[in-house]
Amino acid sequence: MCEKLLGMGYRVAGVDNFDLFYSRSEKEKNLSISKLHSNFTFHEFDISDSAAYSVLKEDYDAVIHLAAKAGVIPSLSDPSSYIQSNVLATNVLLEWIRQRKISKFIFASSSSVYGNNLKTPFCESDPVDFPISPYAFTKRSCEVMNYTYHHLYNIDVINLRFFTVYGERQRPDLAIRKFTKNILEEIPIVIYGDGQTARDYTYCADIINGITLALEYIITKSGTFEIVNLGNNSPIKLGHLIKTICDKLQKDAIIHNDAMRPGDVDITFANIDKAQSLFGYYPSTSIELGIEKFVNWYISNRAGQ
Repeated sequence: MCEKLLGMGYRVAGVDNFDLFYSRSEKEKNLSISKLHSNFTFHEFDISDSAAYSVLKEDYDAVIHLAAKAGVIPSLSDPSSYIQSNVLATNVLLEWIRQRKISKFIFASSSSVYGNNLKTPFCESDPVDFPISPYAFTKRSCEVMNYTYHHLYNIDVINLRFFTVYGERQRPDLAIRKFTKNILEEIPIVIYGDGQTARDYTYCADIINGITLALEYIITKSGTFEIVNLGNNSPIKLGHLIKTICDKLQKDAIIHNDAMRPGDVDITFANIDKAQSLFGYYPSTSIELGIEKFVNWYISNRAGQ
């Protein structure tokens, strides 16, 4: 996202706390491209620390909040850290935004807020009162909190619900990267369930385009509060995903089946009509092309994995 904005001529300040969820060295490598740009500044601190914001000296037109403690399954064993890093940290950030009189705020929410919604595709007007993981309820809690700050302090807000983002530089714990690694190394893949679960895999460049469009929209619109799905509108079954990775690697997978895990949903499927009508969001990357791009990146960077 930083690289995209810098390429468009924006000045960007990045903030990250280098959470230990995965290695700092990998994050530093991801950050290195932006650090080469004269319009980029970086600040290392935890956004839940209100005193740390004093290093942000410039005037800012908008905040894109992509910081969170990620992962549905890990949230089951440590919900309090997810509340701290996601809900409380977002509140501290909103208070800073209010004090600095910044009026444009984009928040990364998640398809997980829909839980096991029986109606597909998932629409922004669907009830989301039954999240089935702590991670999901932190994202929903933030959406509601964001509305309160919009209502009280005239902060324009777009909550973007991301649907299973994947692509180059993907987190090491996520399925596509783990599957690719295991297939290459001839290590068994564990599948939870029968392979019929499905996800609306959305390629990272399409998500970045959606965030950019949302930013351009919110900058020109006052009084905005919106919840918007950013997905691919094309669920892919787990079995098909694995076959696609195998085809790109030209190797077979060794598969072990296990029971479905608590917190996992059966399907995610984004209705993207609202994103299309509001700001012209049209994802264009098929799962085959997206996996090809990811596999090429993974193989070229494999020495450092």
